[in-house]
Amino acid sequence: MLPATHPVRLLADTSSEPVLPGTAVLRMETTARRTGTFDGAWWPRTRDLTSQLSGLLTALTARLGPIARVGLDASDWDGSPGHLFVDGHMVRIDWSAVGDNTMIVTRGDQDHFLFLVIPPGTGIGPAHAAMVMAVEDDNAASAERILAATGITRADRSDVPQSLPG
Repeated sequence: MLPATHPVRLLADTSSEPVLPGTAVLRMETTARRTGTFDGAWWPRTRDLTSQLSGLLTALTARLGPIARVGLDASDWDGSPGHLFVDGHMVRIDWSAVGDNTMIVTRGDQDHFLFLVIPPGTGIGPAHAAMVMAVEDDNAASAERILAATGITRADRSDVPQSLPG
């Protein structure tokens, strides 16, 4: 098992290197230039949003600048904080039903990035395949279709650790 402090790594879209839970794959395009449904994909290690999202937002802030808000589906997570602080900056957490296994990251007023969220507990092979598929140019598949196409079932999504020991 990975240590609880394992940092989030951002991989290039075309990366074939193995991924581990906590990895983000990010295509750096603005909303106006989007060529596919998703701008990136994220594979959190647990359903503990506070511990998982903090690392991702720190990595995204380094690449994108300050993040204003994140939209998530509350049913995918344990706990529902209204905000997190990232490098001294408050990031608002919106708990609207943005869609199963999706996350919207907002930078500024109109700059949105849509992420596929790989369920914690997913095996390495299916998680990597889903992340690669999500960031393919001209990919128009929904999160549900990507997860199904890569063999990630509803049972996989419900059998996830809530937090890591220690």
